[in-house]
Amino acid sequence: MKPTSVFTLAAVLMATAAPLSAETLRWARSGDALTLDPHAQNEGPTHTIRHQMYEPLIIRDVTGAFEAALATDWAPSADDPNVWTFNLREGVTFHDGAAFTAEDVVFSFERAKQPNSDMKELIGSITEVRAVDDFTVEIVTDGPNPILPSNLTNLFMMDKDWTEANDTVAVQDFDGGEITFATTNANGTGPYVLQSREPDVKTVMVRNEDYWGIDQFPMDVTEIIYTPIQNPATRVAAMLSGEIDFLQDMPVQDLERVNAADGLVVKQAPQNRVIFFGMNQGADDIEADNIDGANPLADVRVRQAMSMAINRDAIRQVVMRGQSEPAGMIAPPFVNGWTAEMDAESSTDVEGAKALLAEAGYEDGFSIRLDCPNDRYVNDEGICQATVGMLGQIGITVNLDAKPKAQHFPLITDGQTDFYMLGWGVPTYDSEYIFNFLVHGRESDIGTWNGTGYDNDELDAMIQSLASNTDLEARNADIASIWRVVQDEQLYIPVHHQVLNWGMSERVGIEVDPEDQPKIKYFTMN
Repeated sequence: MKPTSVFTLAAVLMATAAPLSAETLRWARSGDALTLDPHAQNEGPTHTIRHQMYEPLIIRDVTGAFEAALATDWAPSADDPNVWTFNLREGVTFHDGAAFTAEDVVFSFERAKQPNSDMKELIGSITEVRAVDDFTVEIVTDGPNPILPSNLTNLFMMDKDWTEANDTVAVQDFDGGEITFATTNANGTGPYVLQSREPDVKTVMVRNEDYWGIDQFPMDVTEIIYTPIQNPATRVAAMLSGEIDFLQDMPVQDLERVNAADGLVVKQAPQNRVIFFGMNQGADDIEADNIDGANPLADVRVRQAMSMAINRDAIRQVVMRGQSEPAGMIAPPFVNGWTAEMDAESSTDVEGAKALLAEAGYEDGFSIRLDCPNDRYVNDEGICQATVGMLGQIGITVNLDAKPKAQHFPLITDGQTDFYMLGWGVPTYDSEYIFNFLVHGRESDIGTWNGTGYDNDELDAMIQSLASNTDLEARNADIASIWRVVQDEQLYIPVHHQVLNWGMSERVGIEVDPEDQPKIKYFTMN
């Protein structure tokens, strides 16, 4: 992806059919949705775009609380603790006019469990989804699952007939580069209808006048023009010139300038996301280093030394301009299982790091490649550049390779990187989500984002037991035990908790969502 120039951005915005008005929201952020296929990628900006067009059974509102979407209510069955019953909203139609029924729910869950689905870890405990009638669904789990609803807030419902008619029943093979009808087309039940889609250029959506909630939500925006702008300076220029109304991924160096501009405001909130580095510690030898026949990352002392070399306070002050909170674990404070004690465990000790490297047999250091995105997290490439210098202080020469997220993420999921940056949000607000994706050994339906090569059968069994443990005190004790292993093994190198900054015109009314997932149906336009 090439950085968008000011001229190119202006051309894109001027080419839109609708004039700037109180009903049109011109929205930008650093990157685009990776795909529109509802089940192909479990990635924040991708979910955010899809949330405007598709809907899950349950969503979270701007406070993080559950809100009914395509299900009006849900509860465990009184007769069987392994069953949850969901009553569906009646009178809902897809954008093509087809009725939404339980058949579509059953189909969507079955599709989301396919091998290519990036959502399958979230529903791994589900053994069956059955339609009781047109508007009642029972979800059967392998043992009682007390937090099942938390796993469903980004699981979108598709129209079975539309999907079959357009030969897109199979989930897109995103990592394999496949393009299907569902990757650039959409037919959901959501508040906005896809009008046009140019990946990495512009996506236009218009208000769904037949939306079931059109009288329940503000729905002030009649047209959304979404423009990904990779270059930070160009994003800010567009905000200051009035070419866009709403900007995510605000460059931290420009917060004061935007906030001081007439007619603009910056709103801030802690984000439910941690930024960290992963290391391939499972391989006997790795590709990205200069050590033949050995893997320095396999030694916990090396991993600990690398963590000790990183000055998180310096990153916070210099790179992030104060817009981050140093992290000692890869769970945000929002999440069940997070503790202040563990989150304070990362510390900077350059001399101690050198001593650990020498003890591990690498007193002369080594070289390694760091894979980093440059259009996903706040100052992601800048953080990686700072880390290069910090690791250099202990004798580790780091060759930085930064690229757009669309090329970066497959390196992790395909096991093609040995040292990489990743950020992780937790929409379930529970540690099980982190463990399933990032700690459990990589298998066909679990551990898909665990690029570390770490595989512990005993720990995996404990992780899998969390889904059906209804004794919350015992469950929390198991969560604490798993975290202790993650911390002691230095599976990852936590860097910081992100802080969200949204820039917007004063005529836009919305509060910052800790998930960084604005849902435009809540927006007011003055």
